[in-house]
Amino acid sequence: MLQRPTPRPQPLRPRRCQLSVPGSSEKMLAKAADLAVDGIVLDLEDAVAPNAKAQAREFVIDALNNLQWQAKVISVRINGTNTPWCHDDVIHLLTQAGDKISTLVLAKTNQVADVHFLHLLLDQLEQKLGLADRVGIEGLIEDVSGLINVEDIAAASDRLESLIFGMGDYSASQHMRLDAIGSSGDYPPDIWHYPRYKLITACHAHGLDPIDGPYAIFNDLATLQTEATHGATLGMFGKWAIHPSQTEILQTTFAPSSEAVLAAQQQKSAFESAVAEGQGAISVDGVMVDAASIRLVQNLLDRAELYGL
Repeated sequence: MLQRPTPRPQPLRPRRCQLSVPGSSEKMLAKAADLAVDGIVLDLEDAVAPNAKAQAREFVIDALNNLQWQAKVISVRINGTNTPWCHDDVIHLLTQAGDKISTLVLAKTNQVADVHFLHLLLDQLEQKLGLADRVGIEGLIEDVSGLINVEDIAAASDRLESLIFGMGDYSASQHMRLDAIGSSGDYPPDIWHYPRYKLITACHAHGLDPIDGPYAIFNDLATLQTEATHGATLGMFGKWAIHPSQTEILQTTFAPSSEAVLAAQQQKSAFESAVAEGQGAISVDGVMVDAASIRLVQNLLDRAELYGL
């Protein structure tokens, strides 16, 4: 059975690709409903102008209730707790479409109190409305203060399902000189290595899904492939997309290949037979397999099961 490293009450969900869609565009919302990706994030925050927030919220509610969504996970990115829109976002969404929402993505998750506020408000609304399924929380770490507090944030709520590295706002908070969100700029090493690594370790220590942020130059698929491969190698479980052209690469890159799944199955079977015979380490097709390596094998097989591979 699939289990998180630390048991959590929230369900495991596939997040290889989470496509962000502006909540202010009815046309884009309708197109997104037809995309069979792991996740769709209906955005009420950065993609929506301040004077369009209320209207976008109504567009999103209508889309949640009336479109036939093909994605496995439907989420809404709400405005941060330091804005005048957050409270209304949560109340209107839960009251009018609470049973259609898998998770709320909390923008600008900078401190434990941000998560506690949303958790308690969801508690109250679910009780009031009689909602059967708990709405999960995904925290966007997109500020230097959020990264400093990421370990405490990761432990803040049993509603938390993932943390997402929002490198756009993060790069601004760190005064980076970049031409586009997700680019590496004039810096030879991987400019995102430290924040990615810090977020990933915090997530896995608390059984959360670490998700990478988007790459804004959406017609540069070669760099997207490189960034996704780097993230997957470090232990990310997925990446945000901002354009449908990016989805196929992400769905594929964050999933184990059929060859990798077959090799993992063979290694696991051979190791189990060896252990039954009193052996602790064996060679399978030239690869040394022991108790440590079999844990990597099991991780891969768990992901394959989650993705239906």
